[in-house]
Amino acid sequence: MGSVRLLRTPDDRFTDLPDFPFEPRYAELADPYGGVIRVGYVEAGPSDGPPVLLLHGEPSWSFLYRKMLPVLAAAGLRAIAPDLVGFGRSDKPGDLADHTYARHVEWMRGFAFDALDLRDVTLVGQDWGGLIGLRLVAAEPSRFSRVVAANTGLPTGDVDMPAVWHAFREAVQKAPVLDIGRLVQSGCATSLPDPVRAAYDAPFPNEMYKAGPRAMPSLVPYRPDDPASSANRDAWKTLTELDLPFLVAFSDGDPITGGMAPVLQRSMRGAQGLEHPVIAGAGHFLQEDAGEELAEHVARFVRG
Repeated sequence: MGSVRLLRTPDDRFTDLPDFPFEPRYAELADPYGGVIRVGYVEAGPSDGPPVLLLHGEPSWSFLYRKMLPVLAAAGLRAIAPDLVGFGRSDKPGDLADHTYARHVEWMRGFAFDALDLRDVTLVGQDWGGLIGLRLVAAEPSRFSRVVAANTGLPTGDVDMPAVWHAFREAVQKAPVLDIGRLVQSGCATSLPDPVRAAYDAPFPNEMYKAGPRAMPSLVPYRPDDPASSANRDAWKTLTELDLPFLVAFSDGDPITGGMAPVLQRSMRGAQGLEHPVIAGAGHFLQEDAGEELAEHVARFVRG
């Protein structure tokens, strides 16, 4: 495999973002496929506070966590929200084939552990943030102190994805122009103001930049022989046996992942005996619909 062709969104696309005053930071990853990949991230809270790693999913970026960052910071936590490679301010591999599940796991591992050397981490993963983050927990459990799964899962392809997800995957594959702001809006219970929708569009000046959002739905293991299925089965087995406290904080209105909440509560040893919140009136992107409320649950969980 040759080196990855990377695109970088011009900085001027990120001016005037609503309610997102956080200074952009960057970490450089030595990419095993050649060259250096820059990962953008934002932080809030004391640098010596307990670290909370906030992982977003498809097709959003760290902007999704803007309502949660101040709440976590006020609780004395070090809230860190990176942009997945291909999203936000992070570098964007330009070819669909550059995006694989395994690479996305490796990129976030490199960010969290090689670049930032995080320890005693609380993972907060939603959507792909959980698909990637839970793999990190399974691979290096000693780095983590607890997990919050929010509208996410760890699919192995052994159980089919819901019809609404298949429709989404096909729509993303076929759309001549991928309307990122509209995709985020379709996963929210609340109506997004125009400047917020524009902020979700900001990382992608044109179609050339959208290989990440285009690739992600097809990388979800939805058949038992998917390239990521066996790695996810192994991770699932590891996770269910860990003693890490595991909070399941789902919304009550997510047709895509809703069915995973009882499965996680039942399967994870670390989920037993915890009171798992259900966040009412929120959709798939519960950080957008009820970010402050989710953040309060996370802060209480960490402060325990």
